[in-house]
Amino acid sequence: MAMNALHRRICRSDSWADRMHGTTLPWATGDVDLAGEVLEIGPGYGVTTRWLAPRAGALTALEVDPAMAADLRDGLGRELGVDVRHGDGAALPFPDGSFDTVVCFTMLHHVPTPAEQDRLFTEAARVLRPGGTFAGIDTRLSLRFRLIHIGDTMTVVDPAGLPGRLSAAGLAEPGTELGQRSFRFRATRPA
Repeated sequence: MAMNALHRRICRSDSWADRMHGTTLPWATGDVDLAGEVLEIGPGYGVTTRWLAPRAGALTALEVDPAMAADLRDGLGRELGVDVRHGDGAALPFPDGSFDTVVCFTMLHHVPTPAEQDRLFTEAARVLRPGGTFAGIDTRLSLRFRLIHIGDTMTVVDPAGLPGRLSAAGLAEPGTELGQRSFRFRATRPA
């Protein structure tokens, strides 16, 4: 999944980390129970993983890019005890019912097709325990968003259509909430 140089720089910047840690992630996870076993799909450079690690009972991070996964494993895996794996969110390498919570933050638009996004949703539902939560955020479409993603993989997620897609993936009580630049979503695996 391609990311241009500007986008890579932004995602590794202190200002991005400050915004994510200060407002975005607390808003995205405000009523999500992170105390159990948590799976983060698509941690990228690990900004969100660093924030999640001390809040999760046990954190597993799955990254599709093998070099990023190796860097995270060597860094955050050792430093914070995160179980970092290389793999595809649309084909999760975990047994059914492995996690209490599955999260993904600002990464869905990097999944190459809507069909692969839908497989990721189905896989998230599969690996959740009954009553578990799938939650996250993604960015709303804007001119700024388009410019940052020139040459990137960018498959925009429509927040209005996402609840129907989450329901079709086998999740219950799906919902989205719009923020200024992003939207948060959540759904649960039926008990």
